[in-house]
Amino acid sequence: MFPSGGVRVYIAVGNTDMRKSIDGLSIAVTQLLDHDPFSGHLFAFSNRRRTMVKILYWDRNGFCLWQKRLEKDRFRWPASHHGVVEMEHRELQWLLDGLEVHQRQAHERLHYANVF
Repeated sequence: MFPSGGVRVYIAVGNTDMRKSIDGLSIAVTQLLDHDPFSGHLFAFSNRRRTMVKILYWDRNGFCLWQKRLEKDRFRWPASHHGVVEMEHRELQWLLDGLEVHQRQAHERLHYANVF
């Protein structure tokens, strides 16, 4: 559904007016999140009640806008003092599935420089 391979996921941690469409959200990506909306990365926004998510991304020759509205329950939107949080694709999937973004029981990501 979404592009992959080097594509990053950015979450706008504040509330967003869900009346905004492609133009308004692309301006928010530039002005509020300080990112390039034409980068191909995913930019996710939520309303105050956390019942709706919109994801904006550039796909080769035009913007795509994906929306999910919950009829019951709320998204577990991450909180931060910064206006944007970067996450992995699997964390976005957890978020959309109604799970916590930071799973306590998930394996920790490891980074190594050498095999030995």
